[in-house]
Amino acid sequence: MTVLEKGMKAPDFELPRDGGGTLRLSQLAGKPVVLFFYPKDDTSGCTAEAVAFSQLKPDFAALGVEVVGISPDSAKSHDKFKQKHGLTVALVSDTEKTTLQEYGVWTEKSMYGRRYMGVERTTFLLGRDGSIAEIWRKVKVPGHAEAVLEAARALIGNAPQQ
Repeated sequence: MTVLEKGMKAPDFELPRDGGGTLRLSQLAGKPVVLFFYPKDDTSGCTAEAVAFSQLKPDFAALGVEVVGISPDSAKSHDKFKQKHGLTVALVSDTEKTTLQEYGVWTEKSMYGRRYMGVERTTFLLGRDGSIAEIWRKVKVPGHAEAVLEAARALIGNAPQQ
């Protein structure tokens, strides 16, 4: 498994999305993109993270930045999650865990001495060219969406305008 690092090209994917259809990363080419990988719909930390990104979506949109959440939950689960919490960010489903593995976020975890496979909460900020501009691993939710927004502002400010 390749460990993704800043400056590398982000792996493309096409996954089922909330509301039906699919989302392909390459369709967002030319726009900066935030990909936030999270473990499970409707759990406390994941809900707080998705709500925070949704609240800041207008700020990201003003910068031309797309925000996409990815988890192993089904698209149907994403629909319920979005409706229940009023989420506005796109959510895509990786039930096969292929993209989770390509991004290196499907890892062995441990809780109460029990080992299991799961999603390590991770966020990638991609530049307009599809390369990885920033990575946050083992994310702590409080203040995270705001930190990503600040990094996006810095990226946009430093990027040549197209």
